Amino acid sequence: MVADAWESLRKSLVHFRGQPVGTIAAVDHQSEEVLNYDQVFVRDFVPSALAFLMNGEPEIVRNFLLKTLHLQGWEKRVDRFKLGEGVMPASFKVLHDAVRKTDTLIADFGESAIGRVAPVDSGFWWIILLRAYTKSTGDLSLSESDSCQKGMKLILTLCLSEGFDTFPTLLCADGCCMIDRRMGVYGYPIEIQALFFMALRSALSMLKQDTADGKECVERVVKRLHALSFHMRSYFWLDFQQLNDIYRYKTEEYSHTAVNKFNVIPDSIPEWVFDFMPTRGGYFIGNVSPARMDFRWFALGNCVAILSSLATPEQSMAIMDLIEARWDELVGEMPLKISYPAIESHEWRIVTGCDPKNTRWSYHNGGSWPVLLWLVTAACIKTGRPQIARRAIELAESRLLKDGWPEYYDGKLGRYVGKQARKYQTWSIAGYLVAKMMLEDPSHLGMISLEEDKQMKPVIKRSSSWTC
Repeated sequence: MVADAWESLRKSLVHFRGQPVGTIAAVDHQSEEVLNYDQVFVRDFVPSALAFLMNGEPEIVRNFLLKTLHLQGWEKRVDRFKLGEGVMPASFKVLHDAVRKTDTLIADFGESAIGRVAPVDSGFWWIILLRAYTKSTGDLSLSESDSCQKGMKLILTLCLSEGFDTFPTLLCADGCCMIDRRMGVYGYPIEIQALFFMALRSALSMLKQDTADGKECVERVVKRLHALSFHMRSYFWLDFQQLNDIYRYKTEEYSHTAVNKFNVIPDSIPEWVFDFMPTRGGYFIGNVSPARMDFRWFALGNCVAILSSLATPEQSMAIMDLIEARWDELVGEMPLKISYPAIESHEWRIVTGCDPKNTRWSYHNGGSWPVLLWLVTAACIKTGRPQIARRAIELAESRLLKDGWPEYYDGKLGRYVGKQARKYQTWSIAGYLVAKMMLEDPSHLGMISLEEDKQMKPVIKRSSSWTC
């Protein structure tokens, strides 16, 4: 199966002027609609990049980092509006002119995307991948180059700019991340906050301080990291004790002494969460903003929280406890549910805008995504629970190759190939390979994992979890 996966991954390679620069999203020969699946997506390429790095093939990753950095420098407009200078593209494609024998890059910054949403996560993934390349190869020349230092600073300047917000989290629109359609994740989605935290810490390890500009950038990053870690660990964390506390909240509290700081109405807690929450375990909820807590589980944000050490060691173990305790709901027959539970009926109509692709237990609305296998495997290894990863990988191996490496699976248990899932989805293939290679050689974890920063020890007044 591993050999088949590598063969399929290499078929997805994209070349620009004779050099490999990425992998396309899917090689689905049966699909009549190509849409943008023939493009190189920044977020999609990450597991492919990790697979090549782990296999001792860093050239394609270096080329990709440089090409996307070049695209960042383009002027970006959607209709008549100019986007921020640091925005990274969602994707790009290479146009080959056989007659003139020329290659041209065409980037999409959101102006062609479904819903016209610019990707907030592309810049974060780029920084995280730059660190992974540096850790894997030991080659500091790329991250220390003037162009990469400038690229990181542009991304950080965009995210660290001061404004009206009273929270250290990033305010985002729906559809700005892997969940790229309307799913009610507007506000402060866990996925973006965890990636933001990880990108800040990754940048901190690579930014040079030999100029006043560099020193100032590092100082701003350090300040934001402290504020962000406190905020996330305090207000996004949910376990049995904290759920009970929210259930007993008083409302309309004024002043800095308020316990219910976001004025959350206890009656807004959905019924499902009381049965879902085990006595041992916990997780970072989907969103926290004034009068609104999204109690849904989102896999990517929680796994990245573990890998970046946004989650404390106790919280990391609690997330693993939750996955084990709620295996059928979160893993089922195909790892891993992107979100749980699905939204349906009237709520589905309002939240998704009646999106037929995001019907209950499908696509981003409770669908199962094989690509998440690499993230949960990495989280399992970091927390010393490799047996969970083995169990998940065995489930994936029973279906993935036979089903043609689908993009996602449908149903409460992930039993059915997704109704609009593309076959030979590149990140499904790469995610499996990365999971296998990490489990065989856990030292690979170092390129994607960050150890706890002892200076950011949180003062958590709430229960971290019942896990010892």
